[in-house]
Amino acid sequence: MTLALFLAVLIGAILLRLPVAFALLLAAGALMLNLGMFSADILSQSMINGVDNFALLAIPFFMIAGEVMAVGGLSDRIVKLAMTLVGHWRGGLGYVAILTSLLLAGLSGSAVADAAALVSILYPMMRKSGYPAFRSVGLLAAGGIIAPVIPPSLPLIILGVAGNISIAKLFIGGIVPGLLMGLALMVTWRFMMRKSDLEPQAKASRAERLKALKESVWALLLPVIIIVGIRFGVFTPTEAAVVAAVYAIFVSTVVYREMSLAKLAQVLKSAGRSTALVMFLVGAAMVASWVITIAQLPQQLAELLGPLVDNPRLLMAAIMVVVLLVGMVMDLAPAILILVPLFMPLVREAGIDPIYFGLMFVINCCIGLITPPVGTVLNVVCGISKTTMSEAVRGVYPFVLVYIALLSLFVLIPQIITVPMHWLIG
Repeated sequence: MTLALFLAVLIGAILLRLPVAFALLLAAGALMLNLGMFSADILSQSMINGVDNFALLAIPFFMIAGEVMAVGGLSDRIVKLAMTLVGHWRGGLGYVAILTSLLLAGLSGSAVADAAALVSILYPMMRKSGYPAFRSVGLLAAGGIIAPVIPPSLPLIILGVAGNISIAKLFIGGIVPGLLMGLALMVTWRFMMRKSDLEPQAKASRAERLKALKESVWALLLPVIIIVGIRFGVFTPTEAAVVAAVYAIFVSTVVYREMSLAKLAQVLKSAGRSTALVMFLVGAAMVASWVITIAQLPQQLAELLGPLVDNPRLLMAAIMVVVLLVGMVMDLAPAILILVPLFMPLVREAGIDPIYFGLMFVINCCIGLITPPVGTVLNVVCGISKTTMSEAVRGVYPFVLVYIALLSLFVLIPQIITVPMHWLIG
């Protein structure tokens, strides 16, 4: 009864186009009324306590780093490097887009930011070279969603807080599945381009490649510093966010000299607004999470899925189906904040590795970012490229199918993620 009430109020509020944060507060309030314990003081205090978490300090600093990346010349140099490496292959600009998406993923941690950067820089080049609009948009959108999987990742930070999972281990664990997503895109693109008559780019000389590498080395060092620093305990993920922000600002203002103080002020203002939105959502979700625990909703969910607890793979498959459906109609952060507290007790009871579950959850939600009807990344890509949603859907659906196939493979053979993850974590 309580589970049905919570979901009915939450879904109803979202369908009425109420912002997700307010929908969560409304659902939490309705649940508290049903339990006979409603108190505005408890709601406000729980919200404050929810965002009073040291790990969440990483969010504003990684957002600053991502914003600086877009305006400070880091993205442009990454694209130039990828162009010299794979631009001469058949369908070369597609491989440039995929390689760039992998490299940018280690800088920003935001699917929207990466997709926007990819489309702004590469879409005009792809159209000028004769690539079909629908196929170009589809590939760029599919490449953009790799960002939340590879560290630094804002969704992994939120998931770590919501599910009480080590953020450092989530960061390290996300490297291999993120690279496999890129590899899957490359294989798919190669299949698509096997009969293409598009003229490839001229092959870059060794001198041009070395020049591009030299110019981009400062940008490439950022993910290396973050991953190595976290892996060997030099700093925590939160401290890594500060390092990333300071490093990105230094490179953009002192080394590349492409960001003025006026631009930096705009970056800080934009990052502050984005942080406020995310933190308000997190606070509202923490209220809902607290009420969910009090109302014993995880136990009710466990009763529904209880027969599957003895079969972890079957349980994971069932959870992934639910998450995939939710991800199609809900953005990534709200889906994490709503579903992870519900599923986490069941996952632990079934003996599923929480880090593996967290990575699978984020990968699954990322697929939702490029599927209608919501498809946040798909909408951003359409807006920047000025293409229709029908064209974008036509272009992206082969990559969605490939991602779902890859996700299914991870469910059937979890060792693909867990073995390298534990090796890297040590």
